[in-house]
Amino acid sequence: MKTKVPFKLSAERVGSATEGLLLGEFNDWDQSKGTILKKQKDGSLKCIVSLESEKTYQYRYLLNDGRWVNDENAETFVFAEGFGVENCVITVPVAQPKAPAVKKVAEKKPVTKAIIPDDLSKIEGIGKKIKELLVAENIVTYAQLSNQTAKKLKSILEAAGNRFSMHNPTSWPKQAKLAAAEKWEELKSLQKELKGGK
Repeated sequence: MKTKVPFKLSAERVGSATEGLLLGEFNDWDQSKGTILKKQKDGSLKCIVSLESEKTYQYRYLLNDGRWVNDENAETFVFAEGFGVENCVITVPVAQPKAPAVKKVAEKKPVTKAIIPDDLSKIEGIGKKIKELLVAENIVTYAQLSNQTAKKLKSILEAAGNRFSMHNPTSWPKQAKLAAAEKWEELKSLQKELKGGK
């Protein structure tokens, strides 16, 4: 079984060389069989070679400026008898079997219903300008208005200035609740009471 092994020589080791050869026991130190190292953007040289798993090899790099250099990331080094140099040593790991590709199930995006605004001006006390203030606070439906507290509504009015702070929003959530439930007759009765029976 063969394993793909990456070999990389750092930019510092490469220096002024523009390419190099990976030579070792796996190609009989034969330059004609050497694997060409390609220059990377960071100035390093890199190649990938398929080697027999669980075997140990000696190797070195021959750069095109004539220098033989060692891999600073080699597992270990061994003295080469008769050459007066040290060779790099690598023991090839066992290739890991590829995990079966897991099919990604497309996630269903939650369907967000478009919010259809209600006519908030049907609520007694809310005119065009106050409606705009509520819309600016993302209160656009009767249901949303019915969930607001009088305190919150009062703070919205007060923040808009004196001409709005005099309005009393206490009944708006109750009116909005009836409007949301489409209880128009009950709403009319309530609004009559608010107007003082007119």
